[in-house]
Amino acid sequence: MRGQGLRIRTLTTVDSRKWLTVILIAAFGWSLASVKWDSGTLHTGGLSAVGEILGAAFTPQISGGVLKLGIIEAWTTVAYAVAGLTVALVLGAPIGVIASGVLARRRFISVINVGWARLVLAFFRSVHELVWAWIFIVAVGLSPMAAVLAIGIPYAGILGRVFAELLQDVPEEPLDSLRSAGASEWKVFLYGRLPMAMPDMLSYTFYRLECGIRAAAVMSFVGLGGLGHQVQLSLQDLDYGRAWTFLFFLIALVALVDLWSSMVRRRVSA
Repeated sequence: MRGQGLRIRTLTTVDSRKWLTVILIAAFGWSLASVKWDSGTLHTGGLSAVGEILGAAFTPQISGGVLKLGIIEAWTTVAYAVAGLTVALVLGAPIGVIASGVLARRRFISVINVGWARLVLAFFRSVHELVWAWIFIVAVGLSPMAAVLAIGIPYAGILGRVFAELLQDVPEEPLDSLRSAGASEWKVFLYGRLPMAMPDMLSYTFYRLECGIRAAAVMSFVGLGGLGHQVQLSLQDLDYGRAWTFLFFLIALVALVDLWSSMVRRRVSA
């Protein structure tokens, strides 16, 4: 009987995966069929323009003035990203802890806390940072605060959601040992759950910093300064070599953050 039950569950799992595969393929085909491929206006000289832009990557401008400007704008981009991530951590981390439901022992209170916290996080991340940027530009004007808040709010929703999942995925066996010793849920969280989840939380935070640098560059396109703004001005002037110089600065920033992330993860995991 046990073997038969296991066989039935295995067949059910296989059938579920087959149906899921069919649904995903059907959704993909439906999405392709729904796109109006013949709409829009195509640039007849697009291929030659792409070739010219890509070719300029091998001849970037490396004059002293351009490099100095690139360093200044790179610093501005990093400042926006770090400030935005700081806002995201201040908002998202505590709400994420509440959304995980790991601190409340009573189920009724846990359900209420998890419900409102996840609703707030969903609201934060449901609006793209570029839309938030336009909203804050209207509210506070064309200032760095608009870029920082535009990055911080949606990233708070994303970080909070991921932190909540990571805290929930911590194995319960080591935590039960703390509980059996009389530790409260706060102490279990501080001395057990949080230290075990911290490496993954740090890793994802660094990944969000990489995303924040790219987002800060995008914020620059709405006139807030940074590498993206210089790329935009260079493209408008058809100065593709100059544009690639600032793009290489952006690539270097992301690579440095990735290297820093790897070093921190190795130290935390050691």
